[in-house]
Amino acid sequence: MPPERPGYPLRLTIDAAALADNWRALDRLSGSASAAAAVKADGYGLGARRAVQLLWAAGCRTFYVAHWAEAAELLDLVPAESIAVLHGPMTVQDVIFAKATGVRPVINSLAQTSLWHKAGGGLCDLMVDTGINRLGLAMADLADPTIAALSIDTLHSHLASADDASRLNEVQRERWQAACRQVPHRRSALANSAGIALGEGYHGQLTRPGLALYGGVPCAALAPHIRQVVFPEAQLIQRRVLQAGDTVGYNATFTAPAPLEVGVVTLGYADGYLRCWSNLGTMRAGGAELAVLGRVSMDMTVIDLSAAPDLVEGDWVTLDYSLPDAAAKSGLSQYELLTSLGRRFQR
Repeated sequence: MPPERPGYPLRLTIDAAALADNWRALDRLSGSASAAAAVKADGYGLGARRAVQLLWAAGCRTFYVAHWAEAAELLDLVPAESIAVLHGPMTVQDVIFAKATGVRPVINSLAQTSLWHKAGGGLCDLMVDTGINRLGLAMADLADPTIAALSIDTLHSHLASADDASRLNEVQRERWQAACRQVPHRRSALANSAGIALGEGYHGQLTRPGLALYGGVPCAALAPHIRQVVFPEAQLIQRRVLQAGDTVGYNATFTAPAPLEVGVVTLGYADGYLRCWSNLGTMRAGGAELAVLGRVSMDMTVIDLSAAPDLVEGDWVTLDYSLPDAAAKSGLSQYELLTSLGRRFQR
C-alpha cells in the first residue's frame, strides 16, 4: 500500500454553526421573503460542497453559482431545480446541460434568450440590469416578444451600492419594480447581503445573500447579526533568535531593535496572505498577539514570538481574520479576503 498522502501545514477551520446561524439571521431579516445563498467561487472560498450541505440542513432551498461547472459539482447534494447559474447559457453545451439536469439558467441578454428558445425553452430566471451595468437585460429590451415567451421562475436585478447610502439604490429599486410589473414571473429578487438591510421594499420573494453568510459585514446594520465563520491557521516551521540590527525578509523592511525571538510560519502570498500584510498583520497563539515582521514571502511569513515563549515548532497559530477588521486594516475587500485563501488550506 502507498503511504498516506501528506497534508499541507495550513488549515481553514470553518464554524459550521456560525454559517448556519448567519443564514437563519439573514432569512429572518428578509421578512416574508426567503433567503437563498450565493455559493459561487467555491462557496466564497470555504468549499462550496460543504457550504451547500450545511446551508441545506439549515433550511436554505435556493443556491446560485456563476458557472455551469460549479453547478455540476453540486448535483449529488441538492435537487437540480434548487440551483441557478448566474452567467446564463453561453454555449449550446450549456443549454444541453441545463435541459438534461434541470439546473436553471439566469438569462442575461436577448442572445441568451434566443439560445434558450431554440432548445425548447423551459423554466429559467431572468436578470435585468437596473444600473450596475454588468450582466443583465437592458430595460429597453423587456418589451421584446421573446421575453414574454420565457417561463420565468425568478426575475432578478443586482444592486450596485447596497452597502452605501446611495441614491442609486432607490433608482434601481424603482426600475426593478417596473420590470416586475412588465414581465410575468413567479418570484422576484434584488437584495444581496447589504440589500437585505435596506428593508422590505428591496426583498421581493427571494433575497440573495453571499458575503454575510460567510462572516462578512457589508454594512453596520448587519453587524449584530453576523458571526465569524472562517479561522485560518498556519504551522510554525522554525523558531530563531535575531540580534539587534538583524533584518527580516526580502528588502530588509524590518530591523530588530534588540535581541528578539521570532518564528517562521508556513504561509505566504501563494496562499492568499498577500504582501499588504507585511509589517502589518497579526496572528495569535492562545491569548498572545504575534505581529508579522518584514515582508510576506510566497510560502513563509515571520512573526514576533516574544509573547509566546512556549510555542514550539509544529504548533499552530491563528490569523487575525475577522473580515470587517481585516478589511479595514489591509485595504482588501472582505470578498477578496475570503476568495483569495488558496487551495493549500485544508478546509
